[in-house]
Amino acid sequence: MFHALVAVKQVPDTTNIRIDPETGNLIRQGVPTILNPYDAHALAAAVEWKEKLGGKITVISMGPPSAVTTIRECIEMGADRGVLITARQFAGADTLATSYVLASIIQRIHEEDPLSMVLFGKQAIDGDTAQVGPGVSIRLDFPLITYAVKIHEINLEENYLVAERKTESYNEIIRTPLPAGLTCEKEIAHIPYASLPNLVYSLRYEPEVWTAETPIQFPLDQVGLKGSPTWVFKTTQPELHTAGEVINVTEMGVGPAVKSVFAKIEASGVLKSVAGGAK
Repeated sequence: MFHALVAVKQVPDTTNIRIDPETGNLIRQGVPTILNPYDAHALAAAVEWKEKLGGKITVISMGPPSAVTTIRECIEMGADRGVLITARQFAGADTLATSYVLASIIQRIHEEDPLSMVLFGKQAIDGDTAQVGPGVSIRLDFPLITYAVKIHEINLEENYLVAERKTESYNEIIRTPLPAGLTCEKEIAHIPYASLPNLVYSLRYEPEVWTAETPIQFPLDQVGLKGSPTWVFKTTQPELHTAGEVINVTEMGVGPAVKSVFAKIEASGVLKSVAGGAK
């Protein structure tokens, strides 16, 4: 039977990001959160194939208790089971510690109910590392297709998947045995409108809550800050530059506009700097 697992993350809405000028850390209090967009498209791809093949979808999310809203959004989109992984011991985890926890959880689910594939968004929009999907897949010893833009075929009888991935120069079509891991671009699937039954069901859905002790006893030196070799020293905001001057050619005419541009360049001293550098 087709069983897809999608790992999702609740992230700050990047249109409302603020940084504390004293600590250099992101200010998360009062900032609205959303389902990571790449994860939403990965889930949409899983839903498409569930509709074709039957079966079910499990979503997991590691985060604070408030991430229950993200799980419910996934149920609204068509997932069948939601697992929230939350504990103070997991706080501050880098990608290594995060992938360790997620891989352990996924392995437990896979042993209880075998998986066909595990999907991730290509990256989270808050960290942009693109490391968790590959980190989880290598721990699970699953073949991995990164930057997937389309799933062409899933053959459960012969146990293989054919997917297309994007590279800098061209697209590759890869056939891989199941279960497999995929990190997904937004092109992989359009996010559907929720059906009314899913919408109603999601409003009262209560996800399973797994902690650092239940149902898996995690060694505390491998999770959270203690298990994270990566430390963020400081986060800063890029310097904001003022907008450039707009010269309206329609109003001034081409000739005067060009003269105005050259006059401003000459006044800025840029041409003198370039000439000096050429010597």
